[in-house]
This record gives sequence, structure tokens and C-alpha cells, in this order.
Amino acid sequence: MRNIARACVVCAVVAVVFAPAPARADGYVNPWIGADGVDSNADGSLAFGVTTGYMGAGVFGFEADFGYSPNFFGLDDQFDRTHGVTLFGDAIFGIPIGGTHGAGIRPFVTGGLGLIRTHSELEAVELSRTNNLFGYEAGVGMMGFFSDHIGLRGDLRYFRSLQDQDFGSGFDFNPGKLHFWRVSGGVTFR
Repeated sequence: MRNIARACVVCAVVAVVFAPAPARADGYVNPWIGADGVDSNADGSLAFGVTTGYMGAGVFGFEADFGYSPNFFGLDDQFDRTHGVTLFGDAIFGIPIGGTHGAGIRPFVTGGLGLIRTHSELEAVELSRTNNLFGYEAGVGMMGFFSDHIGLRGDLRYFRSLQDQDFGSGFDFNPGKLHFWRVSGGVTFR
């Protein structure tokens, strides 16, 4: 009887030690700052925003990305004002190197659909136009964590509208589909 009890205890200990760990979602928030360039000749303009999401078992997940650029077309001066807003829902795929907890890195690819909103105005002639464009984006990046809860994230994304821009009659300084790159980086909290 005693041998059966010992065997049961040994089996229970072995089962607990070798039992797989439950998969947990890995949520994160990433405020970022970066630059985007609408025109290949532009130097880039300041952009900032926040990306938040989660990754199930640390590999596949979804995120929401919000960005704001106060000088979107690079034309701001005393006569011209422009700004742009992006809001996208993305799928994200990354491979955690070092695990999903503690220190480690996670290269990733992301892509999704969303809204690109631009606003332009010429104060001298009191002309303004706002465009709401449906578009897509794709990007690559890396998250690196120092501990369970804090790390850094950087990414490069390409945005493109599915519709042509419309600036109204007589105001067509950048016709066609809007497309631009954004590079960003920030602190990540999980």
C-alpha cells in the first residue's frame, strides 16, 4: 500500500513539473514618435501617436494604430496649414526570442486597413479641404523588452490610399492616390 502511495505522489509531481504552461495573451501599449514623408523629395515631417494591441501566445495578434502629423504635406508656413491623421486596425505576426515574459526581443510584420484623413488650407484665399481616404498599410519592426513590463519598439510602415485625393476645384497640388512611409519608435508597456 505504501508503494502505491509513493508511486501516486511521484506521478503527481512528474505531471505538475512537465505540464505545459497555459498560453496567455500578451497585451501592450506603445506611445511613439516618428517621421513620415508624403513626397519622395520631402525631408519628412513630425508624427506621433499610440499603438495598442495583444498577441495570443506571443506570436499572432491584432493591434490598433493611431497617428497624427501636424505638418503632413510639409507646406506649413504663415499661409498654408496641413495635418494628417491615420487610424488602422492591423494583424501582427511576431516570433518572441527569449520568451513572452522577461527580457527578450520580438521581430514582427504587421498590416491592415483603415482611415487616412488629411486637411489642407490656404489662408490667403480662404480655401480648405478635408479628405477621408480608406487605405491599407504594411510594416516591419522589432520589440525589445528589458523586463516583464517595459521595453522599446521601432517600426517602418508603408501607407497607401485606395481612392484618389480630392482637393476641390482649382487646388490640386498632389493628385492621385496618397502614399507615404512612416518610421517610428517608442517605449512599450505590457
